[in-house]
Amino acid sequence: MHDSHYGLTGRPFALTPDPRFWFETATHRKAMAYLGYGLSQGEGFIVVTGDIGAGKTTLVGHLVDTIDPARLKAIALVSTQMDPEDLLRLVADGLDVAGQGLSKAELLKRIEQGLHATAREGRRTLLIVDEVQALPTDSLEELRMLSNIQAGGHPLLQIVLLGQPEFRDRLHGSDRLEQLRQRVIAIHHLDPIEAEEIEPYVVHRLSLVGWQGQPAFTRDAFEALHEATGGVPRLVNQLAGRVMLFAAMDRLETIDADVIDAVIDDLAADVHHPAPQPLADAEKAASAPTNDEAMQRIAMLETRVEEQDAALRRVLTLLVDWVEGGDGQRSEPVAGASAA
Repeated sequence: MHDSHYGLTGRPFALTPDPRFWFETATHRKAMAYLGYGLSQGEGFIVVTGDIGAGKTTLVGHLVDTIDPARLKAIALVSTQMDPEDLLRLVADGLDVAGQGLSKAELLKRIEQGLHATAREGRRTLLIVDEVQALPTDSLEELRMLSNIQAGGHPLLQIVLLGQPEFRDRLHGSDRLEQLRQRVIAIHHLDPIEAEEIEPYVVHRLSLVGWQGQPAFTRDAFEALHEATGGVPRLVNQLAGRVMLFAAMDRLETIDADVIDAVIDDLAADVHHPAPQPLADAEKAASAPTNDEAMQRIAMLETRVEEQDAALRRVLTLLVDWVEGGDGQRSEPVAGASAA
């Protein structure tokens, strides 16, 4: 709705990670520097951690976009509670090696053959494992063993591990991961967006979909966005998307802090949390919603809006079919229309 109302060509605050919307904050600039250094070494592990919604997946998408496929073959996996053999099969698939029905020993042999085949093409192989905090220790050890595969004294596989902060704690606190820890050549933790980066971040995303300054944002609107989200990119996107929808429905030309507060109040009411009563400044600070609470509120409204949009599309489709179906079909009831 807000896309068409403001003449935008797309959704500026979609939650699905999209490298096209890459924005280099200070912390993301550091992460790319560490990734660049690690890749130049051509071996070992590079570790990037960050809270939920910090932009780890977008970071990797941007990294893959900058890689020359003629020099580096990138394989991206999103991990779950995978045992070592399932993990090896996914690696084999990424190398275009058939791994189904093979024993672990056969799998390892096929993977090594695949790595050598890639090397003969003049390319190195980069394995990117997202949500690595979910991997069992045995599977992490299997990754370490894969990183040992060499040809002529040169490693054939380099690995990037992406995970939530608990993985960093686990990596430094587990005796079983000592050998893997010694193979880490670069590590970085993604921090939230700084307060002064919110405005250029929002303007960047809007500009990519044709924003021409309508609606306008006041300075205190950006301050309110940062305060409400803590600078976590996904939370910023969720709240900014709802703010744009609110502004379109009310045909607003300017978005200020009052609009941000009104949307937050709507979100609070939507999840059956009454809006807080006016408090003293100290009490306000003590009772401010946490990032998790804000994310839950925004996610609830996101789901409801998507459900309403889907229902509206179904009804419109049925109406179009009915109108175009001719007189012979108009005498029949439109199935499901009353339920919609």
